[in-house]
Amino acid sequence: MSDRSIRSIAIVGGGTAGWMAACLLSQALRGTGCAITLVESPDIGTVGVGEATIPPIFDFLKLIEVDLDAFIPAAQATFKLGIKFDDWRAIGDSYWHPFGTFGVSIDRRPFHHVFHKARAQGLDPTVPQFSLAAALGDAGRLAHPDPRVPGPLAGLRQALHFDAVLVARFLRDHAERRGVRRLEREVAEARLRDDGFIEALTLKGGGELAADLYIDCSGFRGLLIEQALGAGYEDWTRWLPCDRALAAPTAHAGPPPPYTQAVAQDAGWRWRIPLQHRVGNGYVYSSAFIDDGAAQDELLTAIGQPLAEPRKLSFTAGRRKTMWSRNCVALGLASGFLEPLESTSIHLVCSGLYKLLDHFPDRDFAPVNIAAYNRALADEYETYRDFILLHYCATARDDTAFWRERAATPLPDRLAERLELYRACGRVDAKPGELFTDLSWFYIFEGMGVTPRAYDPLVETSNFEQVRAILPDLTARIDTVVAQSPTHDAALAAIVRRSAA
Repeated sequence: MSDRSIRSIAIVGGGTAGWMAACLLSQALRGTGCAITLVESPDIGTVGVGEATIPPIFDFLKLIEVDLDAFIPAAQATFKLGIKFDDWRAIGDSYWHPFGTFGVSIDRRPFHHVFHKARAQGLDPTVPQFSLAAALGDAGRLAHPDPRVPGPLAGLRQALHFDAVLVARFLRDHAERRGVRRLEREVAEARLRDDGFIEALTLKGGGELAADLYIDCSGFRGLLIEQALGAGYEDWTRWLPCDRALAAPTAHAGPPPPYTQAVAQDAGWRWRIPLQHRVGNGYVYSSAFIDDGAAQDELLTAIGQPLAEPRKLSFTAGRRKTMWSRNCVALGLASGFLEPLESTSIHLVCSGLYKLLDHFPDRDFAPVNIAAYNRALADEYETYRDFILLHYCATARDDTAFWRERAATPLPDRLAERLELYRACGRVDAKPGELFTDLSWFYIFEGMGVTPRAYDPLVETSNFEQVRAILPDLTARIDTVVAQSPTHDAALAAIVRRSAA
């Protein structure tokens, strides 16, 4: 190692974010001699509600060399083919945001443009007809992606639901086997140097922990990034007013569906996340429109008798003004919070870690490098914010004060431009590398009833009679895969058997 290389890292806080950081950093820095210590207190609980993921979770697990056949049973995980939204555009309405490909490209035009023309020609296409993930989800079945097989399976993608507490425990064991040191203590405060950098962590009961680089995974309180370094917080309540959540588990009433369900409620929305051993439920709501008691009544009316008393969480939607300050990087809830409508919480931990590796410092901590990291993360947070906001702003609901305000709220400039572009010509113009591609935006626009005034003119270069003729074949291919696929329950049971063998 060079004289200025990072020699030690201290991670404050366990939970999913802390142990994800420990696993990835120990993997990336193996052989360098860099010592990694994670300090966590058994007296401080984790939030543990981020139980739904998106497809890049498999990339992360592969990168840290996790055996999926061991991980899935240990985490009580189930598979996720997308999110099904109920009552968002209007009560009784339902739509999908599925994973994977949609139809096929025709004459180099993405299929959603063909979808628009088909509707303009008087046809009535639906997303599940051309999305294998949505069709499988509606049938309660599961198929695994296979790029070797031409057809719908080649483009299928999936994610996982899991118990966040069990995942943290699994990753802790994985990280400790890689040499990460776990310190079961509580951090009292951070002691700063004259230049404002963190010099050491003072531990309750005596002693200190010093490191070159600090990772703050202390949750909403931001023990290092906010309480010690005063990074500041950008409040997005004016766009995303939900500031409370109630979480409660229930028993299964039937086989676990392979998707997340998001149901719009009077003053927010309710999640349903099926695990192997239970169902995770929660209500994300705005305290300006409903009090806690009424919100709990609304949740329990929807889910029935819970297995435990509902847990209440309070939060403010937004992000730290700087997520990397001096020699401290904030991850997870310490860096910001967006309601988990599109399951971005765990992915933002992954993204923060990947970008940290892309901008990994030495002990000089070049300010220009830190600034580049902060710009990249801020842009990502704002893009995700806009994507979540789209679910609200396009609603036709006016049955409660919450939904009337959501439809009337002024939008961030970038989202307003995206919305107008789509309404004009069905285009989205997502940037290369963005998590939510044009197709993801299409699903929400389509599901929320936003209809473009025109479609891509280049679709006209295709012979539409030929296009019309192949549409039933595309649907038939999906129907065949669905019919031949096992139920979600059966697919999970096979993994559990393999793990036990």
